[in-house]
Amino acid sequence: MLSYRSKPHCGGQGVYVRHLSRELVRLGHEVEVFSGQPYPDLDEGVGLTKVPSLDLYREPDPFRVPHVREFRDLIDVEEFLTMCTAGFPEPKTFSSRVARLMKERAGDFDVAHDNQVLGTGILELESLGLPVVATIHHPITMDRRIDLETAPTRRKRLTLRRWYGFLRMQTKVARRYRTVLTPSESSARDVARDFGVDPARIRTVLLGVDDVFAPPTAPRVPGRILAMASADAPMKGIATLLEAFAKLAVERDVSLVLVTRPEPGGRTERLVDQLGIADKVSFVNGVSDAELVEVMGSAEVACVPSLYEGFSLPTAELMACATPLVVSRAGAIPEVVGPDGQCADLVTPGDVGELEQAIAALLDDPERRTTMGAAGRARVEELFSWRAVAEATAAAYQETIAAFHAERASQEESRRADR
Repeated sequence: MLSYRSKPHCGGQGVYVRHLSRELVRLGHEVEVFSGQPYPDLDEGVGLTKVPSLDLYREPDPFRVPHVREFRDLIDVEEFLTMCTAGFPEPKTFSSRVARLMKERAGDFDVAHDNQVLGTGILELESLGLPVVATIHHPITMDRRIDLETAPTRRKRLTLRRWYGFLRMQTKVARRYRTVLTPSESSARDVARDFGVDPARIRTVLLGVDDVFAPPTAPRVPGRILAMASADAPMKGIATLLEAFAKLAVERDVSLVLVTRPEPGGRTERLVDQLGIADKVSFVNGVSDAELVEVMGSAEVACVPSLYEGFSLPTAELMACATPLVVSRAGAIPEVVGPDGQCADLVTPGDVGELEQAIAALLDDPERRTTMGAAGRARVEELFSWRAVAEATAAAYQETIAAFHAERASQEESRRADR
């Protein structure tokens, strides 16, 4: 499994790597994860090969300038120079490092699973005899579109276009993969449209929720609202939530817990200060799974205000904790929560007034919160199992391996016939 960064507790890629690899091992497969920083937390029986980058975006010093002795090769130089020109180099440079490693290691594996790297180096693996399956959680074209729409200045838009320059590479690479997995029908449509991937090559495999996510045993905190965001980015809709919360806080005794690491001096911190709600907003990050579950189960209402999601694991995890939800009608979120009103109330993305009213209505209706939380928990138990994800993914592996070797056998037969 190939993942250019695998943040353990926040962000879908690291969570996906951990739980899928564990369940594949339980099914009897041998799994080795190749990852750049931040490295994943992995379960017993799963191997980890670290593929170190310059770690230019590490916390708490992103966009750092490495010491000259940290440079090991030309790939490192490319990584640093791309950052210096406002680009994001990690998918490309990670794929180059993997291609180099696999010249010695390709024969150790039956299949490579690309976890949204989509770098040119990954394409070299099939020439080394290693078929590739890719998971595209969602096309990053969606992030680019939203970021450009919300950019405050022309200069910021220019910087963003440079940052998202890697999308040209990802689009070309995605089109050449023989099998692409997506976590929702919404994401499958977006991948076909924005990346030009043949729909016949796309398989939808829902994601799972780990058993650790369960309803709380302690009472929920009155008036507590919770939201999760893997990144301090416009796509997560946190600005909409903060404005709605500020209106609620005028007349109600409420508090807001954000499970995220805000950028120091970034848009979220600035907006909290501008709205005068700093004393009512707290941030949680860097916690264990058990601590995260405790926080998720402590809220009376949780909110997923994203402008787009390819699946939204936090939504499913909150449902597993029987936490009542107000969510955006955006991307795959409606697929995850099901019919409006049963497991969550759906609102228009970016609509502050509608979000405020929906949260207020749930806070005022404890009986409905209980019913909604129970329905969410039941839906997770029915649909979202990591074992089922692993079984469907392993089936895609087998299909891809068989097609790859049949194609190579046909090519070899044609060469023999030509001779």
